[in-house]
Amino acid sequence: MVEVVAETARLRLRDWEGADEQAFYAIMNTPAVMRNLGGVQTPQVWNAAYQRILGFTRDFGHTFWIVEDKTSGEIQGFCGLKRVNSPGAGDLTGTPEIGWRLRESAWGKGIAKEAAMASLDLAFGRFGYDHVIALTVPRNDESQGLMKRLGMTRREDLDFIDTRFGPEMNPSIVFRIDAVDWPRARALATR
Repeated sequence: MVEVVAETARLRLRDWEGADEQAFYAIMNTPAVMRNLGGVQTPQVWNAAYQRILGFTRDFGHTFWIVEDKTSGEIQGFCGLKRVNSPGAGDLTGTPEIGWRLRESAWGKGIAKEAAMASLDLAFGRFGYDHVIALTVPRNDESQGLMKRLGMTRREDLDFIDTRFGPEMNPSIVFRIDAVDWPRARALATR
């Protein structure tokens, strides 16, 4: 049975199961969704990413979990926690990182925020992290806006060049939130 790691008013964050690999690829591998993530992926590139997702669960007890609608059971995307493993991340390698990716039909509905809040609750509760970072690219204003709404602070001193990408997607932009700041940030985010 698949473990549900968190539930919110509308969403369920759960571990991946066998059919999710292909279902996720089919709905998420669009030019719009992948615009700020390196572009549309081949099945082989997606499978390698999927194997890393499973490895995070095995190695750390958390990953970018499936986000599904509680009513319909439809996959909305993923959200959760992993460890930074981006090429060029330097001292950030291994740092707890929150991330999300949603299907186009889920955009603009507060789903990413709802899932991210549940993920940060887990990060600072169940997993006991002192801080969490989030990464994005300069042109991804939507993700940067969510990071700000979650109470995360822009940390230009931590930005780095991700060697997988060219200048249009660099530097990697870093935001951070500390566990001590999450209760207040969480209260503000729920308003």
